[in-house]
Amino acid sequence: MKNFYIDLSICNGCYCCQIACKDEHVGNDWSPYAKPQPDTGQFWIGLTELIRGQVPKVKITYVPKICHHCDDAPCIADCAVGAITKRKDGLVIIEPDKCTGCQLCAAACPHDAIYFNEGLNIAQKCTGCAHLLDNEAEWEVPRCVDNCPTGALLFGEEKDFKKFIAEAEFLNPAAGTKSRVYYKHLPKKFVAGTVYDPKEEEVIIGAKCTLKDAGSKESFTAETDVYGDFWFNDLKDNRTYNLTIKKGKAAKTIEGIVTDKDLSLGDIPMEM
Repeated sequence: MKNFYIDLSICNGCYCCQIACKDEHVGNDWSPYAKPQPDTGQFWIGLTELIRGQVPKVKITYVPKICHHCDDAPCIADCAVGAITKRKDGLVIIEPDKCTGCQLCAAACPHDAIYFNEGLNIAQKCTGCAHLLDNEAEWEVPRCVDNCPTGALLFGEEKDFKKFIAEAEFLNPAAGTKSRVYYKHLPKKFVAGTVYDPKEEEVIIGAKCTLKDAGSKESFTAETDVYGDFWFNDLKDNRTYNLTIKKGKAAKTIEGIVTDKDLSLGDIPMEM
């Protein structure tokens, strides 16, 4: 069985995957795998720009989103005419010649990965470029993977990517559909800020910052850098933390920091 493997740490938002998909499917009829993808409105692989934090502490993560080719695909179960099948290689295909355009599959998909082509009255989505993969003499991966310049997007047999899978997560695990798209380095919450001395009007370098989970004994430490900045990354969602900042005899505490979103605490004054 084959999967998609996506490493967000090396995705640079070039959109090459999205462009390759359009190039392969817009204006091309690959029946019985797929009818032509519309010029606009459908992104069988689409890049989402996730901007987090507040100026000046901001991070951006590019997240390619694609059909999850689920093992427990609700679209298959809800298709009344049997137009959706799962291949032996793991890819889920909507057969355009069987689709009646009822849109039950789109309503059932928890990943919002199925589109409706009004002109053709059919449901459509990523096919994993099955029409190319079946021509093994020339193609081993889908066009999006072939066109990724950084290697952020990969495709292959599960047995060959065991290490990747062990370090990866699902984008939407709550759906419980046994996705075949694995993501590494999905963004986690962060807390950041800048510590400065208001009297000297200078940033404070080397201040020890300790972030403690108010509901457990878990804590994290960091030091302010040459810009007076500190960052706490990979924090859990919706937890309450208390922050203590120390440099020499000076200390400052900020309580009740809630990671319901990524936080920039701004400029934090601390008299030395």
